[in-house]
Amino acid sequence: MAKDLARNKKAFHDYTILETFEAGIVLKGSEVKALRAGRANLKDSFVRIIRGEIFLLNAHISHLNTTNMHFKPDERAPRKLLMHKRQIDKLFGQVSTEGLTIVALSLYLSGKNIVKVTVALAKGKNLHDKREAIKKKEANLEARAAIKRYL
Repeated sequence: MAKDLARNKKAFHDYTILETFEAGIVLKGSEVKALRAGRANLKDSFVRIIRGEIFLLNAHISHLNTTNMHFKPDERAPRKLLMHKRQIDKLFGQVSTEGLTIVALSLYLSGKNIVKVTVALAKGKNLHDKREAIKKKEANLEARAAIKRYL
């Protein structure tokens, strides 16, 4: 039973998700409380592999009003993700050879109340693919509405 803290809806629109992975995340002090309060935004975030370590960049975790004034971590600081070396090497190989991208899909609390990140190996969509996805989504909505009206 996992509780979603933040989702990156834009990633599903801009990318075709090929494979997903689970990673831990290194957070500072009050960031966990801020996440539980729903103060996170993954909209423009991305994942990079730097010197054999994997980092979540440009993710925004806002401060709470109760945060200590002298210890306020940077809201957009790079956050290290915790994955097995083998998984990082696999991701690095696919990103460098096939031109794929690594994106963060969601932040969630695991069953043991640990903050985890769902990271995905993704391929960018073209404009016509995005339009097709929007058309399919609208058709499904219309069909559901028609069924609802009929019943």
